Order: sequence, then C-alpha cells, then structure tokens
Amino acid sequence: MTISIRPATVNDAAAIADIYNHYVTATCITFETDPVSTSEMSERISDLITASLPWLVAEESGHILGYAYATKWRARAAYRFSLESTVYLAVDASGKGIGSQLYTALLTELSAMSAHAVIGGIALPNEVSIRLHERLGFKKVAHFEQVGFKQDRWIDVGYWQLLL
Repeated sequence: MTISIRPATVNDAAAIADIYNHYVTATCITFETDPVSTSEMSERISDLITASLPWLVAEESGHILGYAYATKWRARAAYRFSLESTVYLAVDASGKGIGSQLYTALLTELSAMSAHAVIGGIALPNEVSIRLHERLGFKKVAHFEQVGFKQDRWIDVGYWQLLL
C-alpha cells in the first residue's frame, strides 16, 4: 500500500465529508450531531487554507483514506502558538498506520510554522485515539466530565498536549 500525504483542497470536500459524517452519525467521537454538507466542508477547508493552517489528506490511488488538520486553540493573541489538532480516517483505513503517518506529517508542518503547543481533544472512551496521541508523545493534561450529550448519554472529554 503506497500512501501519499498532501495538502487538502476544496475539491476534496466531498470525500472528507463522507469520512467525517460516519463519525457524526454513528459515534460520539465528534460532538456534531448533523451531517456536514460538501459545501460546508469546502468552506471549512478554505477557511484553514486562508488562515495558513495545514489541512492534509492521505490518499492511495486517488482515494482519500483520512485527513488531519490544525485550528487555532483560542482566539486571543497570546494563544497564537497553540493549536488544536484533528485526525479522522475512513472506517476501512483504520489499523494500518495511516493515522500515525498523517499525524506525523501534520506535526512536522506545525513545527515548521513555529507552533509551540499542539492540543488534541478526545471524546472518552476512545482507546485507539489515546494510543495514537501517546505514541506520538502527547501527554494527558485535562479531563472534563460529562461535557457533551449525544446518543442519549453524557460524554467526557480528555485533552492531550504535545510541546513541539
């Protein structure tokens, strides 16, 4: 399997929305409750490109298998070197090391742009995501109890941080 990682474009929005919407409708991993349209995903990609923040996709033979991106952690100026990271994989792409490849590429880009802290929020429980973050050097720094309500249950969120 030859995976290539490249910057996302708005032309990737439909494939990215398909990957993401599985998690929206079938899991508590994201707190969004309504599927995201292709046009909304296109706008999200465009917004990050305009903000000079990375959004990467992993693909094989033109088929997008996953994506990763970074957003501002908070809006205030003093937070400008801290970013929140996100990674999602197509269901059939899990367990093949693609998440690690994507995340490593994202962290490399963030280091090159002088980011200092990268923060990953994880809806709990999610052992796969916890293992991925910790394998890449993230450390758990916070745990908020019952901050989300989805699929008729309360959900905790943990935060993992990596100082670059």
